[in-house]
Amino acid sequence: MNGGFTIRRATLEDAGAIAEVLRSVEYFTNLSELPFGECCQRVAQHLQDCLSDDSHSVYVALDEHQRVVGYISVHWLPYLFLPGPEGYISELFVHAWARGQGAGSQLLTEVKREAEARGCHRLSLINIRKRESYRRGFYRKDGWIEREDAANFVYTFERD
Repeated sequence: MNGGFTIRRATLEDAGAIAEVLRSVEYFTNLSELPFGECCQRVAQHLQDCLSDDSHSVYVALDEHQRVVGYISVHWLPYLFLPGPEGYISELFVHAWARGQGAGSQLLTEVKREAEARGCHRLSLINIRKRESYRRGFYRKDGWIEREDAANFVYTFERD
């Protein structure tokens, strides 16, 4: 265990613990307003999709009591214009009480290791500027560079 955390691949059995992490972030009202059982079910369904093939990797960070304190999800994308695939980190969340102790950094290190083994050209992610991790420079401190020449756009589908 490095830095007090064990990093391992997520399993479907981690869905409830991941749901707890997401609800603790207090950023996702769509999840925090759901009954916990429904939230777990939704996370389990998405986690199953991620684990069904080799195009995604999900890792969890465990504390000394084997509790999931955070997780990271990465999508491996083959871009035709790059010399190798890109790993897109779509999610990196750590329980508020476990932040600043190294779990997030260890999760990033594991993804970097896998990216190198896969022959990736680069990793990318989006960090919302109003999030604590952006304000404290979490990614910059780890060597990430903010792209100033790109804008991030989203198109949202309205669902019932």
